[in-house]
Amino acid sequence: MTVAGEALQTNITTLGPLVLPMSEQLLFLATLIAKKLQKMKVKPYVPDFKLAFEHFCIHTGRRGVLDELEKNLNLSKWDMEPSRMTLYRFGNTSSSSLCIQML
Repeated sequence: MTVAGEALQTNITTLGPLVLPMSEQLLFLATLIAKKLQKMKVKPYVPDFKLAFEHFCIHTGRRGVLDELEKNLNLSKWDMEPSRMTLYRFGNTSSSSLCIQML
């Protein structure tokens, strides 16, 4: 889980500025500034990637991974359905996969 979380964080950090609307980038930046420079106790802002992508199909390593990603990225059951059905139909794919359809 730790390695998967670190890899996801790296990928999102790289991908975010390229695909997220400016409003989401500004919210993230404001939260980061408040936390770092103002030393405020603020919960980190998680950008809404649903504004950039229509569909997600997250790596189907196991149910626990999907549950954590759903919770941490604030995804709905609807957003997670493709990943859960892939896990159900094909099992643990044992390799990272990310299918994205741009809006």
